[in-house]
Amino acid sequence: MIHSKLFSVACAILVWTLGICFFLISYYLPILENATLQSNITLVLGIIPSACLGTYLFYKKSFLKPSTLALIFITTAVILDTLITLPVFMIPAGSSHPMFFGDPMFYTIAVEFYFVVYYFGKHLTEKITA
Repeated sequence: MIHSKLFSVACAILVWTLGICFFLISYYLPILENATLQSNITLVLGIIPSACLGTYLFYKKSFLKPSTLALIFITTAVILDTLITLPVFMIPAGSSHPMFFGDPMFYTIAVEFYFVVYYFGKHLTEKITA
């Protein structure tokens, strides 16, 4: 059980890293005038394959209920955002903790992230038990 939870955190870190890469690359390649909006749109789209990859890798080697895995992924992402994303990338760009965590887009992405992991995990576990 401990192995499954540690492995799920490792997969969550991979997904978070991919999400940050999508966000930062988009932020520094200006296409739209509003770089923050562009990065958020890219993250909304990029989180889908990233979350699916992390979920797939997890279920290849281990098992947890999809809802538990989704919560671990979300919790890990929020902790890493608090410890790394905000101080390293967002605060130097003029953001703050209240601005970051008060943005409705943060919660929209978190809900999307949860449901992608949950439903893809449910799909994968139904294939395993069938």
